[in-house]
Amino acid sequence: MSEYGIPLLEILERLLASLLVGAVIGWERERKNKPAGLRTHMLVTLGSATFCVMAFEVGAALSDRYGERGVDPMRVLDGVVGGIGFLGAGSIIQARGRVQGITTAAGVWMAGALGAACGVGAYKLAGLSTVLAFLVLTVLAKVERHLPREPGPEAD
Repeated sequence: MSEYGIPLLEILERLLASLLVGAVIGWERERKNKPAGLRTHMLVTLGSATFCVMAFEVGAALSDRYGERGVDPMRVLDGVVGGIGFLGAGSIIQARGRVQGITTAAGVWMAGALGAACGVGAYKLAGLSTVLAFLVLTVLAKVERHLPREPGPEAD
């Protein structure tokens, strides 16, 4: 058992689950040679999970010491969402009138959500969301190639 709240094996389980879901999304990005690939996505999911587990641990420690709930895990989630959004925004660039990197940014943001889900022990949510995100990145990428498109601004 950890010092205050969640048993050590359960913490390890949550962190390993976050690495697994991050690897699924990161692998897809890696094979498409995107800047945020396998390691980036795995670190984002692991970091998010770590923050969430830490919120529970700190809350339990404060409760044990002071007899009250001192940390709201939802505030940690707010911070993770904002921080990961900022990280993803850094991957978006504008070049020659085109915006690039939005899918990479969305993937990093999704990795943050997946890691947070693992960090709070919501494995079903993490697993289902991972499958759906993977399908969006793989299957819909193939569908997109066949959609009719109107000429973009560079064609004017």
